[in-house]
Amino acid sequence: MPSDPELISRLERIATALDRLAPVTPAAVDPASAGAFIWHAAEARLDPVARVNRVDIGLLKGIDLTRDILIDNTERFAQGLPANNALLWGARGMGKSSLVKAAHHLINGRHGGALKLVEIHREDIEGLPRLMSLVRGHPEFRFIVFCDDLSFDAEDTSYKSLKAALEGGIEGRPENMIFYATSNRRHLLPRDMIENERSTAINPSEAVQEKVSLSDRFGLWLGFHHCSQDDYLSVVAGSSSNFNLPVGAEELRQGAIEWAATRGSRSGRVAWQFIQGEAGRLGIKLSS
Repeated sequence: MPSDPELISRLERIATALDRLAPVTPAAVDPASAGAFIWHAAEARLDPVARVNRVDIGLLKGIDLTRDILIDNTERFAQGLPANNALLWGARGMGKSSLVKAAHHLINGRHGGALKLVEIHREDIEGLPRLMSLVRGHPEFRFIVFCDDLSFDAEDTSYKSLKAALEGGIEGRPENMIFYATSNRRHLLPRDMIENERSTAINPSEAVQEKVSLSDRFGLWLGFHHCSQDDYLSVVAGSSSNFNLPVGAEELRQGAIEWAATRGSRSGRVAWQFIQGEAGRLGIKLSS
């Protein structure tokens, strides 16, 4: 017979194993406690975000059409009207995630804080069904579930979970939830992965369609492209004015052009990095 300490140790290991096998019950959360949350799939937990890292929507330049489309879609969703999942894809640093956060802030202000932003990390996509279950239990609020920099590699099959969660399954997507994602890839999958299917599959057309059909779950495809020099300088000037940087227009222009040349690109992100550099040089703290 095992001694008492041995028996207790074995029972503790069995209990731990059973806990791991048991389904995770979503932790209680009060959606009224914050305007934005982060979803932790391992603990099935929503953590409130005290202060969202965002920029004012007026500082997003050169994306007027996509901005207006996303704002209109978000407004309809907040009103309880039909709205589409949205995929914001394209060039790096052009304000994709900034637009999502700015649009949420704008529309949430119009609706008394009833519109919630929930960020889900790419690696937690398989936990989306549990999040949907939690969202469904709070019909008094509306939730934008947001995944930044979403993409899938060749060996990754979790995209199938996202497909099922967005449109499939018996219950389908909750009426009070919408899904926004940003990606550098239009179809969320690398081009060589799609081309490989064309060259190796028994039925290339069906294989490719199965891979790219994920992006079809998004009713809105909003493309972001590299900005012109005029748009880049407009972002710089707008940010400089917003933070009252004491720099002359011509000096600011020349500095911004030189900065972009050293980076080898122009984008909203590069413009913001230039503004941060100028503010630091001038000894000015930036606050949103």
